[in-house]
Amino acid sequence: MDLELNKEFEPCYGEAVPAAADVLRVTVNNPGPFTFHGTNSYIVGRDTLAVIDPGPDDEAHLRTLLAAIGGRPVSHIFVSHTHRDHSPLAARLAAITGATIAAEGPHRPARPLRIGEINPLDASADTDFKADIALGDGDVIEGDDWAIRAIHTPGHTANHTAFALEGTGILFSADHVMAWATTIVAPPDGAMIDFMASLEKLLERDDRTYLPGHGGTVARPAQFLRGLRTHRRMRERAIVERLKAGDRTIPDMVKVIYRDTDPRLHGAAGLSVLAHLEDLVAQGRADTDGSPAIDGIFAPA
Repeated sequence: MDLELNKEFEPCYGEAVPAAADVLRVTVNNPGPFTFHGTNSYIVGRDTLAVIDPGPDDEAHLRTLLAAIGGRPVSHIFVSHTHRDHSPLAARLAAITGATIAAEGPHRPARPLRIGEINPLDASADTDFKADIALGDGDVIEGDDWAIRAIHTPGHTANHTAFALEGTGILFSADHVMAWATTIVAPPDGAMIDFMASLEKLLERDDRTYLPGHGGTVARPAQFLRGLRTHRRMRERAIVERLKAGDRTIPDMVKVIYRDTDPRLHGAAGLSVLAHLEDLVAQGRADTDGSPAIDGIFAPA
């Protein structure tokens, strides 16, 4: 099954727009190659509200959120993961509203750093983030007219969590599943084996709509998830074929596999290839001159 991406999206900066019944979407004006048109924040409820992913520490976005909240009480702020385009505004919004911040936990790599390894994604990590409540997988928090269930979906980050709006068929899928692009899985922040396991976990659910962290709605989640799973497996096969063809370094593989991709994304693509190679080495399907690394030498097993 092919993965059909949908890049049609109107961000409506400075406005809160309906995304579903009793759900408003506010998109941050922070477009870029990794954020698409910007980060989506969501306001859930009618009377007492919840905010999901308040976004970066952006003054204009804070004003837009507060205008949409309109003086109503905010009981909880949910944070899907601790990248700087999703979590930093949580502290300021909580200070203003008195809301409780709920998340899986602090930022951390998906695996320990190897000797001499530098995390190239340090700048994107919100290491100052602190939650008031640590959400376990399946935990439910209830408001006056809503209930939100935490669904742990590691892969993009170790602490990534999706949020199910109980009784509606809506899942706030954050950066794990997006309609406009495939998710970046970049070690050591993320891990491909975790990402694929999280896909399988979501396939066991019966959600009808995904509201993601960037871009528009995923209208047929099960079909999209199967396409995403196939896409990742095809990417894995492409890497194995490049190894068999004689490529030994990640840059050589990226030049061929991602030849039609924006060159600005080739660095991230290299980390995605590394994530696949870490998994392939663990499976015994590839060898390396040491622990899998971005500058390592690889070969077929």
